[in-house]
Amino acid sequence: MSAAAFKPSVTVAAVVEHGGRFLLVEEHTPEGLRLNNPAGHLEQGESLVDAVKREALEETACRFEPEALLGLYLCRFQRPATGEDVTYLRVAFRGRVGEAEPGRTLDHGIVRTLWLTPDEIRAQQGRHRSTLVLRCVEDHLAGRRFPLDLLIADPSVINPEIKKVLS
Repeated sequence: MSAAAFKPSVTVAAVVEHGGRFLLVEEHTPEGLRLNNPAGHLEQGESLVDAVKREALEETACRFEPEALLGLYLCRFQRPATGEDVTYLRVAFRGRVGEAEPGRTLDHGIVRTLWLTPDEIRAQQGRHRSTLVLRCVEDHLAGRRFPLDLLIADPSVINPEIKKVLS
């Protein structure tokens, strides 16, 4: 009996704190309106850093500048609405955002951005997109940070014409 290959979904997330508040997005999901860190899927042809910059811009209309790697998180989620069983590998970054770009619209499904205190985030755990929303905030508050140079994107990721020779 042959099982299908296990393929976790790779996502990136931006964790931004300013003045004791964290930037979250409120978004439509199959389970209703949920709160999430600005986050989304890694796309073919981009590095993890490029992916989090793109996702944060699309979801918040603000340019995100990653300063450190917050952590790597593995989470399994069974979607109540569809029964879909998905494992996510989330790569979370700490960083800053600039002002919202005038005239830029938020990504499809994003209702609004919010700046919430840690206590406000904790009080709304039932509305979180996943358990990783609060976990990333708590890890940020605990001071977790790793250098961005831990993440290496081989040039072949961006340019598939590059052929590597294994030695």
